[in-house]
Amino acid sequence: MIEHTNKQFHSDLETTRSLFLQMGGVVESMVDQAMEALFSGDLALVDLVREREKEVNSLEVEIDERITNIIARNQPTAIDLRMLLSISKMLTDLERCGDEAERIAKMARRLYEADSGYEPVVELRHMSTSVVSMIHQSLDAFARQDMVLAADVVRKDKDVDKEWKGSLRHIITYMIEDPRTISRSIDLIFIARALERMGDHAKNMAERVIYMVRGDDVRHTGMKNTVRTALGKDIDFDD
Repeated sequence: MIEHTNKQFHSDLETTRSLFLQMGGVVESMVDQAMEALFSGDLALVDLVREREKEVNSLEVEIDERITNIIARNQPTAIDLRMLLSISKMLTDLERCGDEAERIAKMARRLYEADSGYEPVVELRHMSTSVVSMIHQSLDAFARQDMVLAADVVRKDKDVDKEWKGSLRHIITYMIEDPRTISRSIDLIFIARALERMGDHAKNMAERVIYMVRGDDVRHTGMKNTVRTALGKDIDFDD
C-alpha cells in the first residue's frame, strides 16, 4: 500500500511538472506570435494568441488544483514541497506573461487597422528576443534544476530594463518630431512596457528556481553568495 502511494505521489508530481512546462511552451509561442503580428502585420496571429490565452488559463487552473491535492494528500518532504510551492508561484508569472502577450497582439491589430503605413520601432524586436530568451531559459533552468542558468536570467533582466528605457527615449523623440504619431507612439510605449514586465516575470521565475534547488530566497538578499556556495568556487554574478 505504501509503495503504491509513493508511486502515485511521484506520478502526480511528474504530471504537474510536465503540465507546467507545457504551459510555459504555450506562453513562449504566444509572445513570439504576438511580436510577429506586430512586425509582419499578420493579424491572423492575433486570433491565435487570444485562443492560446484560454489554453493558458485552463492549464493554470488544472495545475493549481493538482498542487493543492498533492499537498493535502501526501504531506511532501522538503525538496518536493519546495518544487510544488515554486511551481505555484511561477504559475502566476507565466499566466501574466500570457496576459501581456495577448495585450501586445491586440495593440498590433489596432496599429495596423488604424494606419496602413505603420512601421514598428526597431528596438522592440531586439527587446522581444531578449525577453523570449529569458522566459525560455527560466523554464529550462526549472526543467534541469540549473541554478546557474537561473542566475543568468536574473542578470539579464537589467539588460531588458536598459532596452526598455532606450525604446522609451526613442518613441518620445518620435512623438516630438511628428505630433501626428502621438496616438501610435502611446501604443508602442505600452508594448515596450509589456515586454519589460515579461522580463520581470521571467526574473521572478528564475529566482524561484534557485529557491527550489537550494532553499534560499534570493529575491531581496541577492544571489551571489548562494551561487558561489553551491558551486564551491568564486563566480562573478552581479546582484
